[in-house]
Amino acid sequence: MNQIKVFAPATVANVSCGYDAMGFALSELGDDMVFTKTDTKTVSIIEIHGANLPFEADKNVVGVVAKLMLKDSNADFGLDIKIYKNFMPGSGLGSSAASAAGTAYAVNQLLSSKYNNLQLTKFAMQGEVAACGSAIADNVAACIYGGFILVRSYDPLDIVSIPTPSELVATIIHPQIEIKTEDARKVVPETISLKTAIAQWANVGGLISGLYASDFDLIGNSLIDYVAEPKRKLLIPHFNEVKKAALNAGALGIGISGSGPSIFALNKGMFAAKQVAEAMDGVYDASGIAYNIYVSRISKKGVHVI
Repeated sequence: MNQIKVFAPATVANVSCGYDAMGFALSELGDDMVFTKTDTKTVSIIEIHGANLPFEADKNVVGVVAKLMLKDSNADFGLDIKIYKNFMPGSGLGSSAASAAGTAYAVNQLLSSKYNNLQLTKFAMQGEVAACGSAIADNVAACIYGGFILVRSYDPLDIVSIPTPSELVATIIHPQIEIKTEDARKVVPETISLKTAIAQWANVGGLISGLYASDFDLIGNSLIDYVAEPKRKLLIPHFNEVKKAALNAGALGIGISGSGPSIFALNKGMFAAKQVAEAMDGVYDASGIAYNIYVSRISKKGVHVI
Protein backbone atom coordinates (compact mmCIF):
# COMPACT_ATOMS: atom_id res chain seq x y z
CA MET A 1 0.00 0.00 0.00
CA ASN A 2 1.52 3.30 -1.12
CA GLN A 3 -1.45 5.64 -0.62
CA ILE A 4 -4.43 5.81 1.69
CA LYS A 5 -7.40 8.16 2.06
CA VAL A 6 -9.21 8.29 5.39
CA PHE A 7 -12.27 9.91 6.94
CA ALA A 8 -11.69 11.20 10.47
CA PRO A 9 -14.98 11.97 12.26
CA ALA A 10 -15.75 15.07 14.25
CA THR A 11 -16.29 14.35 17.92
CA VAL A 12 -18.20 15.64 20.93
CA ALA A 13 -16.15 15.56 24.12
CA ASN A 14 -17.10 15.85 27.80
CA VAL A 15 -20.72 14.90 26.95
CA SER A 16 -21.98 17.17 29.75
CA CYS A 17 -21.10 15.25 32.93
CA GLY A 18 -18.00 13.47 31.59
CA TYR A 19 -15.50 16.34 31.67
CA ASP A 20 -12.23 15.21 30.03
CA ALA A 21 -13.40 11.61 30.39
CA MET A 22 -16.13 10.93 27.78
CA GLY A 23 -16.65 11.51 24.08
CA PHE A 24 -18.42 10.23 20.99
CA ALA A 25 -17.85 10.31 17.23
CA LEU A 26 -20.18 11.67 14.55
CA SER A 27 -20.85 9.72 11.36
CA GLU A 28 -21.88 12.57 9.03
CA LEU A 29 -19.25 15.19 9.86
CA GLY A 30 -15.48 14.94 9.66
CA ASP A 31 -12.31 15.51 7.66
CA ASP A 32 -10.76 13.72 4.70
CA MET A 33 -7.01 13.19 4.44
CA VAL A 34 -4.79 11.58 1.83
CA PHE A 35 -1.38 10.09 2.71
CA THR A 36 1.11 9.06 0.02
CA LYS A 37 4.40 7.28 0.68
CA THR A 38 7.58 8.95 -0.62
CA ASP A 39 11.25 8.00 -0.77
CA THR A 40 12.35 11.25 0.89
CA LYS A 41 11.83 10.06 4.51
CA THR A 42 10.41 13.51 5.27
CA VAL A 43 6.84 14.57 6.09
CA SER A 44 5.42 17.22 3.76
CA ILE A 45 1.96 18.76 3.95
CA ILE A 46 1.31 19.61 0.31
CA GLU A 47 -2.35 20.69 0.34
CA ILE A 48 -4.75 22.13 2.93
CA HIS A 49 -8.36 22.89 2.04
CA GLY A 50 -11.04 24.43 4.21
CA ALA A 51 -8.91 26.03 6.92
CA ASN A 52 -5.96 28.35 7.37
CA LEU A 53 -3.47 25.97 8.95
CA PRO A 54 0.34 25.86 8.85
CA PHE A 55 2.05 23.82 6.14
CA GLU A 56 5.18 23.37 8.28
CA ALA A 57 5.08 19.82 9.60
CA ASP A 58 6.38 20.78 13.04
CA LYS A 59 3.60 23.35 13.46
CA ASN A 60 0.69 21.21 12.28
CA VAL A 61 -0.70 18.35 14.40
CA VAL A 62 -0.76 16.15 11.29
CA GLY A 63 2.97 16.59 10.82
CA VAL A 64 3.73 16.22 14.51
CA VAL A 65 1.94 12.87 14.78
CA ALA A 66 3.25 11.55 11.45
CA LYS A 67 6.87 12.37 12.26
CA LEU A 68 6.58 10.86 15.72
CA MET A 69 5.20 7.58 14.37
CA LEU A 70 7.65 7.28 11.50
CA LYS A 71 10.54 7.84 13.92
CA ASP A 72 9.18 5.39 16.50
CA SER A 73 8.69 2.67 13.88
CA ASN A 74 12.00 3.30 12.07
CA ALA A 75 10.02 3.63 8.84
CA ASP A 76 11.93 3.63 5.57
CA PHE A 77 9.58 6.09 3.86
CA GLY A 78 8.27 9.64 4.10
CA LEU A 79 4.83 11.12 3.46
CA ASP A 80 3.08 13.67 1.32
CA ILE A 81 -0.16 14.67 3.02
CA LYS A 82 -3.32 16.40 1.79
CA ILE A 83 -5.83 17.72 4.34
CA TYR A 84 -9.47 18.49 3.57
CA LYS A 85 -11.11 20.20 6.56
CA ASN A 86 -14.90 19.89 6.39
CA PHE A 87 -15.61 21.67 9.67
CA MET A 88 -13.95 24.67 11.28
CA PRO A 89 -11.09 24.59 13.77
CA GLY A 90 -12.13 26.08 17.08
CA SER A 91 -15.65 24.67 16.80
CA GLY A 92 -15.50 22.48 19.90
CA LEU A 93 -15.99 19.46 17.63
CA GLY A 94 -12.50 18.02 17.81
CA SER A 95 -10.91 19.58 14.73
CA SER A 96 -7.34 19.08 15.91
CA ALA A 97 -8.29 15.64 17.23
CA ALA A 98 -9.62 14.59 13.83
CA SER A 99 -6.33 15.65 12.26
CA ALA A 100 -4.24 13.89 14.91
CA ALA A 101 -6.31 10.71 15.11
CA GLY A 102 -6.78 10.50 11.35
CA THR A 103 -3.02 10.75 10.90
CA ALA A 104 -2.30 8.12 13.54
CA TYR A 105 -4.74 5.70 11.92
CA ALA A 106 -3.52 6.33 8.36
CA VAL A 107 0.18 6.05 9.17
CA ASN A 108 -0.53 2.85 11.07
CA GLN A 109 -2.22 1.39 8.00
CA LEU A 110 0.84 2.25 5.93
CA LEU A 111 2.94 0.53 8.61
CA SER A 112 0.86 -2.67 8.22
CA SER A 113 -1.06 -2.05 11.49
CA LYS A 114 1.99 -2.07 13.73
CA TYR A 115 0.16 -0.34 16.59
CA ASN A 116 -3.11 -1.02 18.45
CA ASN A 117 -5.83 1.54 19.16
CA LEU A 118 -4.50 2.42 22.60
CA GLN A 119 -1.06 3.13 21.15
CA LEU A 120 -2.62 5.19 18.36
CA THR A 121 -4.47 7.23 20.98
CA LYS A 122 -1.19 7.98 22.74
CA PHE A 123 0.38 9.19 19.49
CA ALA A 124 -2.68 11.32 18.69
CA MET A 125 -2.59 12.84 22.18
CA GLN A 126 0.79 14.34 21.30
CA GLY A 127 -0.95 16.14 18.46
CA GLU A 128 -3.33 17.61 21.02
CA VAL A 129 -0.33 18.83 23.00
CA ALA A 130 0.83 20.67 19.89
CA ALA A 131 -2.67 22.09 19.32
CA CYS A 132 -3.71 23.21 22.79
CA GLY A 133 -0.91 22.35 25.21
CA SER A 134 -2.70 19.44 26.91
CA ALA A 135 -2.45 15.70 26.28
CA ILE A 136 -6.21 15.16 26.41
CA ALA A 137 -7.62 11.88 25.15
CA ASP A 138 -11.41 12.22 24.99
CA ASN A 139 -11.67 13.59 21.43
CA VAL A 140 -8.86 11.55 19.88
CA ALA A 141 -9.99 8.31 21.51
CA ALA A 142 -13.57 8.82 20.29
CA CYS A 143 -12.22 9.51 16.80
CA ILE A 144 -10.08 6.35 16.79
CA TYR A 145 -12.40 3.91 18.56
CA GLY A 146 -15.72 5.28 17.28
CA GLY A 147 -18.99 5.36 19.20
CA PHE A 148 -18.94 6.45 22.85
CA ILE A 149 -15.75 6.10 24.87
CA LEU A 150 -14.74 6.56 28.47
CA VAL A 151 -11.20 7.57 29.42
CA ARG A 152 -11.16 5.48 32.59
CA SER A 153 -7.60 6.42 33.48
CA TYR A 154 -4.80 8.62 32.15
CA ASP A 155 -2.03 6.96 34.16
CA PRO A 156 -1.90 4.35 32.80
CA LEU A 157 -4.07 5.28 29.82
CA ASP A 158 -7.18 3.10 29.70
CA ILE A 159 -9.93 3.60 27.11
CA VAL A 160 -13.30 1.83 27.44
CA SER A 161 -15.72 1.52 24.52
CA ILE A 162 -19.36 1.99 25.49
CA PRO A 163 -22.31 0.57 23.50
CA THR A 164 -24.27 3.14 21.49
CA PRO A 165 -28.03 2.76 20.93
CA SER A 166 -28.71 2.74 17.19
CA GLU A 167 -31.56 5.26 17.55
CA LEU A 168 -29.38 7.88 19.20
CA VAL A 169 -28.89 10.94 16.95
CA ALA A 170 -27.00 14.17 17.68
CA THR A 171 -28.02 17.70 16.73
CA ILE A 172 -25.30 20.34 16.93
CA ILE A 173 -25.31 24.09 16.45
CA HIS A 174 -21.97 25.79 15.87
CA PRO A 175 -22.04 29.57 16.36
CA GLN A 176 -19.28 31.12 14.27
CA ILE A 177 -17.40 32.61 17.19
CA GLU A 178 -14.03 31.58 18.54
CA ILE A 179 -13.43 30.16 21.98
CA LYS A 180 -9.88 28.99 22.53
CA THR A 181 -9.53 25.72 24.41
CA GLU A 182 -6.98 27.29 26.75
CA ASP A 183 -9.44 30.07 27.66
CA ALA A 184 -12.33 27.66 28.16
CA ARG A 185 -10.22 25.50 30.46
CA LYS A 186 -9.29 28.51 32.59
CA VAL A 187 -12.90 29.20 33.60
CA VAL A 188 -13.48 25.66 34.89
CA PRO A 189 -13.09 25.60 38.71
CA GLU A 190 -10.03 23.75 39.99
CA THR A 191 -11.86 22.57 43.10
CA ILE A 192 -15.50 21.63 43.68
CA SER A 193 -17.51 20.65 46.72
CA LEU A 194 -18.03 17.02 47.67
CA LYS A 195 -21.77 17.51 47.07
CA THR A 196 -21.11 18.68 43.50
CA ALA A 197 -18.64 15.85 42.87
CA ILE A 198 -21.13 13.23 44.03
CA ALA A 199 -23.83 14.63 41.75
CA GLN A 200 -21.42 14.66 38.81
CA TRP A 201 -20.21 11.09 39.42
CA ALA A 202 -23.79 9.91 39.66
CA ASN A 203 -24.62 11.44 36.28
CA VAL A 204 -21.61 9.80 34.61
CA GLY A 205 -22.72 6.46 36.01
CA GLY A 206 -26.27 7.14 34.89
CA LEU A 207 -25.21 8.10 31.37
CA ILE A 208 -23.09 4.98 30.92
CA SER A 209 -25.85 2.79 32.34
CA GLY A 210 -28.36 4.43 30.01
CA LEU A 211 -26.16 3.80 26.98
CA TYR A 212 -25.70 0.13 27.91
CA ALA A 213 -29.42 -0.37 28.51
CA SER A 214 -30.67 1.85 25.63
CA ASP A 215 -32.64 3.69 28.33
CA PHE A 216 -33.23 7.06 26.65
CA ASP A 217 -34.90 8.63 29.70
CA LEU A 218 -31.88 7.76 31.82
CA ILE A 219 -29.53 9.12 29.15
CA GLY A 220 -31.42 12.41 29.10
CA ASN A 221 -31.70 12.70 32.88
CA SER A 222 -27.94 12.14 33.20
CA LEU A 223 -26.85 14.83 30.71
CA ILE A 224 -26.35 17.39 33.45
CA ASP A 225 -23.01 19.10 34.07
CA TYR A 226 -22.48 20.75 37.45
CA VAL A 227 -18.80 21.55 36.87
CA ALA A 228 -17.90 23.10 33.50
CA GLU A 229 -21.19 24.17 31.94
CA PRO A 230 -22.20 26.77 34.56
CA LYS A 231 -18.99 28.71 33.78
CA ARG A 232 -18.49 27.90 30.10
CA LYS A 233 -22.04 28.71 29.03
CA LEU A 234 -21.31 32.36 29.79
CA LEU A 235 -18.89 32.33 26.83
CA ILE A 236 -21.58 31.13 24.38
CA PRO A 237 -24.25 33.61 23.21
CA HIS A 238 -27.86 32.46 23.72
CA PHE A 239 -26.85 29.18 25.34
CA ASN A 240 -29.76 29.15 27.78
CA GLU A 241 -32.26 29.97 25.03
CA VAL A 242 -30.92 27.18 22.81
CA LYS A 243 -31.06 24.71 25.69
CA LYS A 244 -34.64 25.61 26.56
CA ALA A 245 -35.81 25.53 22.93
CA ALA A 246 -34.14 22.17 22.23
CA LEU A 247 -35.56 20.52 25.34
CA ASN A 248 -39.02 21.88 24.49
CA ALA A 249 -38.62 20.40 21.00
CA GLY A 250 -37.99 16.93 22.43
CA ALA A 251 -34.22 16.67 22.97
CA LEU A 252 -33.14 14.12 25.56
CA GLY A 253 -30.49 16.46 26.89
CA ILE A 254 -28.25 19.39 25.94
CA GLY A 255 -24.63 20.28 26.61
CA ILE A 256 -21.54 22.10 25.42
CA SER A 257 -19.47 20.20 22.88
CA GLY A 258 -15.89 20.12 24.08
CA SER A 259 -14.80 23.60 25.08
CA GLY A 260 -17.48 25.23 22.90
CA PRO A 261 -18.87 27.22 21.23
CA SER A 262 -20.81 24.31 19.68
CA ILE A 263 -23.86 23.09 21.59
CA PHE A 264 -24.99 19.48 21.19
CA ALA A 265 -28.27 17.71 21.83
CA LEU A 266 -28.86 13.98 21.99
CA ASN A 267 -32.17 12.74 20.59
CA LYS A 268 -34.09 9.52 20.13
CA GLY A 269 -34.44 9.11 16.38
CA MET A 270 -33.81 11.24 13.30
CA PHE A 271 -37.23 12.91 13.32
CA ALA A 272 -36.69 14.29 16.82
CA ALA A 273 -33.16 15.38 15.92
CA LYS A 274 -34.45 17.42 12.98
CA GLN A 275 -37.15 19.02 15.14
CA VAL A 276 -34.44 20.05 17.59
CA ALA A 277 -32.40 21.46 14.70
CA GLU A 278 -35.36 23.66 13.74
CA ALA A 279 -35.68 24.85 17.34
CA MET A 280 -31.99 25.75 17.51
CA ASP A 281 -32.26 27.53 14.17
CA GLY A 282 -35.17 29.56 15.53
CA VAL A 283 -33.04 30.89 18.36
CA TYR A 284 -30.03 31.90 16.28
CA ASP A 285 -31.80 33.03 13.10
CA ALA A 286 -32.35 36.57 14.38
CA SER A 287 -29.18 36.76 16.48
CA GLY A 288 -26.93 38.32 13.85
CA ILE A 289 -24.36 35.59 14.55
CA ALA A 290 -23.45 33.23 11.72
CA TYR A 291 -23.90 29.55 12.57
CA ASN A 292 -24.00 26.02 11.19
CA ILE A 293 -26.33 23.24 12.27
CA TYR A 294 -25.51 19.55 11.88
CA VAL A 295 -27.63 16.44 12.39
CA SER A 296 -25.68 13.20 12.62
CA ARG A 297 -25.92 9.64 13.82
CA ILE A 298 -23.18 8.35 16.11
CA SER A 299 -20.29 6.83 14.14
CA LYS A 300 -19.55 3.38 15.50
CA LYS A 301 -16.33 2.77 13.55
CA GLY A 302 -14.28 5.90 14.06
CA VAL A 303 -11.52 6.72 11.57
CA HIS A 304 -11.75 4.56 8.47
CA VAL A 305 -10.51 4.17 4.92
CA ILE A 306 -12.61 5.73 2.16
